Amino acid sequence: MSTPSQTLSESEIRPDHLLKGHAERYGADIARLLAHKDQFVPVACPACGADDARAAFDKLELTYVVCRDCETMYVNPRPTPELLGMYYAQSENYAYWNKHLFPASEDVRRERIFRPRAERVAEIFARYGVQSDTLLEIGAGFGTFCEEARRLGIFRRVIAVEPTPDLAETCRQRGLEVIEKPIEQISTEGLRVDAIACFEVLEHIFSPRHFLATCASVLNPGGLIVITCPSVKGFDIAVLGKASNSVDVEHLNYFHPVSLSRLAMENGFEVLEVSTPGKLDAELVRKKVLAGEFALTGQPFLQQVLIDEWDRVGASFQQFLADQGLSSHLWLIARKAA
Repeated sequence: MSTPSQTLSESEIRPDHLLKGHAERYGADIARLLAHKDQFVPVACPACGADDARAAFDKLELTYVVCRDCETMYVNPRPTPELLGMYYAQSENYAYWNKHLFPASEDVRRERIFRPRAERVAEIFARYGVQSDTLLEIGAGFGTFCEEARRLGIFRRVIAVEPTPDLAETCRQRGLEVIEKPIEQISTEGLRVDAIACFEVLEHIFSPRHFLATCASVLNPGGLIVITCPSVKGFDIAVLGKASNSVDVEHLNYFHPVSLSRLAMENGFEVLEVSTPGKLDAELVRKKVLAGEFALTGQPFLQQVLIDEWDRVGASFQQFLADQGLSSHLWLIARKAA
């Protein structure tokens, strides 16, 4: 059961006083992307490849659909890879995160997210007996996870893949080895690694299938990949729907434990573990209610848990969601077939 010292607050990792600046710059990024909406393209389901989906909702001029076959939610039509590359390269919001939000919250993120994450990844590799010569993190961001992984001393080489220019430069300034382009654009000739970590990346990718196939080509036989991403069947997204902050223009794919496992297996991986160890679902919904952005009308149980008796049961309820695979924060661990 979570204790108060273990409970992670959203405000600790996204300081409230900086969110206005974030919102302004994010709005500018959205406007820049939507100016090219006539270039968006239709796609099949990113998980199973089926081309049969029902409408879910529209948000920020994007259409979200749900696959009738595997129940993955995804944006359709969506920006092309070229438009996505332009979006991240020119992003005012990511530059703002790099300059303000990451530095302001890094101590908390390091202690409460990245250090435990690195230790968990190290434990996973040890448990499955994976060679730990080279670790590749895709979407390294501010570089904190790579620093923590390097600090553990179990990898001879840690490589940060970060295509966003400002963030890539920050990683270099931290003394990290950096590849400044998407993994799909990297020539795999000569690049072989024992482990890949990609945290909150897969939801951003135009083609998750191509992404995972590329990851498989880079991994040595028997190597591990650790993936985290939102789960569309988790509490936060399932309750809030389009009101969830996880539903934004950058997130194109919303898998769930079954559909993500299916996609991994179809791209040469053996799925070893699937879990949802999230810590913020209940708080995220609670904050939306308290802000008047979401109503619990007709839901007396959620009113009781999230509002009336929050101090008594909130942490236990979040732990229940995590333990039962009902959090919106999804982890998948898979091994490349030998």
